[in-house]
Amino acid sequence: MDGFQRRREQKKVSILEAALALFLKHGVQKISIAEIAKQAKVSQVTIYNYFDSKHNLVHEVFLYYLDLMKEQFFQILDSQMTFPEKIKQIIFTKKEVANNIHEDFYQYIMKEYSTDANYFEKLYEEVALPRLIDLFNQGKQQRFVDPNLSNEAIIFFIQAMNKYIQREEVYQRILPLTEDIMNLVFYGIMGKREEES
Repeated sequence: MDGFQRRREQKKVSILEAALALFLKHGVQKISIAEIAKQAKVSQVTIYNYFDSKHNLVHEVFLYYLDLMKEQFFQILDSQMTFPEKIKQIIFTKKEVANNIHEDFYQYIMKEYSTDANYFEKLYEEVALPRLIDLFNQGKQQRFVDPNLSNEAIIFFIQAMNKYIQREEVYQRILPLTEDIMNLVFYGIMGKREEES
């Protein structure tokens, strides 16, 4: 990548970061291109040159945000933490995300999630699911997950939940329940065992 391309890419990332910060704090509807331009220290024309419209910018911010979340998730999975420590970190991260995201931006994310099925299915099947199975296999090896529990059952449970939260009447009310849902996914109804506390 030459200097021009690098500067162009850096400018695009700075626009995405500025827009993301504003969307997380204030939502999508209340933020104008002028406010994003001011935050990114670029002109409105520059934003339109990169993204054509606010709609396209919002979509690109959404994809950028997903990549950030994916990298954060992979850092946890690739760490030297034990299985329970990884689960606690995943739950903590989900809780932090839920606490720091504007309801309007969250609703936009979930609407994209439920309508752009091809992108999400590919990301889920090719990236997230294999890593989750690796995590649960680690949990089985470390005796934190029942070794008799099949990966097929785990996948079925995750996929069923995944399909359910794509429904509009569900994703509109799920944000405040994020921590409880993550606890259910990883600890079940019985809750954490004493040695994990």
